[in-house]
Amino acid sequence: MTTTSSGIGSAADVLAVLRDLPGVDQVGLEARAAALSTRSIKKDAKRTAIDLAISMVDLTTLEGADTPGKVRSLAAKALRPDPTDPTCPQVAAVCVYPDLVATAREALGDAPIGVASVATAFPSGRAPLDVKITDTEYAVAAGASEIDMVIDRGAFLAGDLLKVAEEIVAVRAACERGDGTHAHLKVILETGELATYDAVRRASWLSMLAGADFIKTSTGKVSPAATLPVTLLMLEAVRDYRDATGRQVGVKPAGGIRTTKDAIKYLVTVNETAGLDWMTPTWFRFGASSLLNDLLMQRQKLETGRYSGADYVTID
Repeated sequence: MTTTSSGIGSAADVLAVLRDLPGVDQVGLEARAAALSTRSIKKDAKRTAIDLAISMVDLTTLEGADTPGKVRSLAAKALRPDPTDPTCPQVAAVCVYPDLVATAREALGDAPIGVASVATAFPSGRAPLDVKITDTEYAVAAGASEIDMVIDRGAFLAGDLLKVAEEIVAVRAACERGDGTHAHLKVILETGELATYDAVRRASWLSMLAGADFIKTSTGKVSPAATLPVTLLMLEAVRDYRDATGRQVGVKPAGGIRTTKDAIKYLVTVNETAGLDWMTPTWFRFGASSLLNDLLMQRQKLETGRYSGADYVTID
């Protein structure tokens, strides 16, 4: 790797940046996250926050039993999350395995909803690079507008940061389309396996330097998945990275975010840490399909004054 797609420089330059990163103050980070989680918002602001959170959801199905019918059903929900209320916003994207990308793209039609595809031997990331590239190219050719790749955590934890960086650069190149555009690349760190906050910061910067458009906490297949302290740390990383390079990168916490209360904690953290520039689906997403139903029920509660019950929203 001679240069990164962000123009930072050689592999040696990238590794030098990682070596110079300061250590993470674990106590301070967790205290800051805990303080932000206690913030409350008023009723009018809550409606705005709920609609914003709905618009940030990547509606996802990633099971071995996925069928074209299930993907079409998910796409219908993405288009009209609340069929009884046309003012309810659409979600940001539908995320599926590569072989179901074409089904999702057809079902969504021309709607401004992304089709995201996991690739690169999801969720393990353990495959030869040429297999990862083929996986990515297939999904892009089928119509994916976003690729969620997973890093090789084994290589990262073994200290082979150059291999991890080179794979991200290669997958980013595979996201290119013939018209000069590219499918946005979301790089999954699987923070639950990285063990330390220092490792999460290092993986975040490595991914951004290698060309990630988004950094994502988790596959949702490993516990712990998204946590507020880890997301706070990643938000600090994208904020500082933009200050250093001028390039903005998004953040996607995924896995374990199930309630409206949780989503609002994350939105407060985004606003207080990275700022308003990240308070949009372009730069912040929730990888949490089960969250959508709770958001819809809370939205209906604000409208009617009572809870509608889980049977008033579709089962994903």
